[in-house]
Amino acid sequence: MSASPGAPEFADSYLVEVLSEFGLALKYVRAEGNTLYYLADDGSEVGVFDAASGFGSLMFGHNNPELVEHAKWLLDQQTPVHAQFSGYSYAIDLAAKLNEIIRRELKTEDKFYGLFGNSGAEAVEITIKHAELDRGMRIKELKEGIEANIEAARSAIAGGARVSEAAAALAGGADFDRLVAEVRRRNAETEARPPLFLALEGGFHGKLVSSVQLTFNEEFRGPFKALAAQARFIPRDRPEMIEKVVEEERAALLDVVVQDGVVDLVERDFPVFAAFLVEPILGEAGIFPISRELARTLREACDTIGVPLVADEIQSGMGRSGTFLAGTQIDLKPDYIILAKALGGGLAKLGVVLVNEHRYRKDFELMHTSTFGRDGFSSRVALKFLEMLEADGGKAYRLAAERGAKAVAMMEAIKADYPDVVKEVRGKGLMLGFELHDQSKSADPEIREAVEYEALAFVIGGHLLRKHRIRIFSTASNLETMRFEPSIYLSDEELAQVDAGFRDVCQILRDQDASKFA
Repeated sequence: MSASPGAPEFADSYLVEVLSEFGLALKYVRAEGNTLYYLADDGSEVGVFDAASGFGSLMFGHNNPELVEHAKWLLDQQTPVHAQFSGYSYAIDLAAKLNEIIRRELKTEDKFYGLFGNSGAEAVEITIKHAELDRGMRIKELKEGIEANIEAARSAIAGGARVSEAAAALAGGADFDRLVAEVRRRNAETEARPPLFLALEGGFHGKLVSSVQLTFNEEFRGPFKALAAQARFIPRDRPEMIEKVVEEERAALLDVVVQDGVVDLVERDFPVFAAFLVEPILGEAGIFPISRELARTLREACDTIGVPLVADEIQSGMGRSGTFLAGTQIDLKPDYIILAKALGGGLAKLGVVLVNEHRYRKDFELMHTSTFGRDGFSSRVALKFLEMLEADGGKAYRLAAERGAKAVAMMEAIKADYPDVVKEVRGKGLMLGFELHDQSKSADPEIREAVEYEALAFVIGGHLLRKHRIRIFSTASNLETMRFEPSIYLSDEELAQVDAGFRDVCQILRDQDASKFA
């Protein structure tokens, strides 16, 4: 194989150094369907089956001819890319089409308002900002109510009401103004608390300044904890922990009330949490679909806490699971829906947050802007992508489910033949995980060392690339799980290619002989 020529002095130098060690640093020069092509030493093109598929971005494969033709047409038509602050945009059409699909799947008449960005991680950042604006407005309403009650109590005091003994003890005396000053001081301390978010252990929601705080992987999140609002993570197999975490973080504002001529104090729950983010299929955790029971529990918990439930469908949505939203299959009822990746057809870069009308804060539209956030080109490419998804009565969804079922059957057959090597096959549609048993106790010292340095997935990926012409990676937070996310045009020949490659890897691991890795 031929790596890219020259040394990358100005970008990705360390990345190339790492990938080169495993034979993974290649310069791909062409892409079509499920195939990426690099140039061999003799200048010829070598095709590689791409099982990573842009980490789920390519529902219709690389450079889908219909999408490419449409993109060319849009450019030939001189579609405006930049027409900011004009009010009307093609993003409005895109939001309308997304509403049509989502309202059908969720079986609701509710409207979902679209907020646009350039990527999945940016869409998560938009979600965080909107949720915090909503929390701030709820706090403002709570404070206004307390101030109104203070004035009502002041009038009651003027009419002969007295301060209760408990309230006087708190204020250090029965003077009403002193009581009010102490209430405001304590409330100001509570209001200064930064917001918290809730997310599931294993979840991945991006790597930007705020979104990385919601990503469970400590390696990604840890160095940047000081930069943004933090999250409390809930084990997906222990949803009862939600109540415990909420109680641990509980805060309250003091309110002044008058009852039977006595001025007293009561507590009002302070909105500590801004939102609960969840992936219907936890991708980087190892392709773990959440259960219908957990989906129901999360909805009930969010209703109890009073926070929005956010479905991060960046990777699992747009038909990859066999339905437009993976959450549809478990009856997940979110307040926000985040989409990106495949939404641009593998050509355009965009992300969108869809916010239920019952949670939407319209002021946000003037507070958050993005130069390319609602551009005409990306919006119209996305519209074409949705048209293709919905064509022929949703044939693309059926293909994702059917091709995925065939891939699962292939992987399960390997697991049956290698139960000592393969731990589990998981996922829905064409978002699948093939998990190997832990090899840290391997009899082969090279395999043990690879596990110790978190490199076994790279060793396996390099072997599959060199010997079997398969491009595949592990999930980011579960290095034993190989992610399988090709397009819906996955062929039987490609499945046979993967079958042979996976079986070869399983045999090497069964033999405990790293020398057989190419």
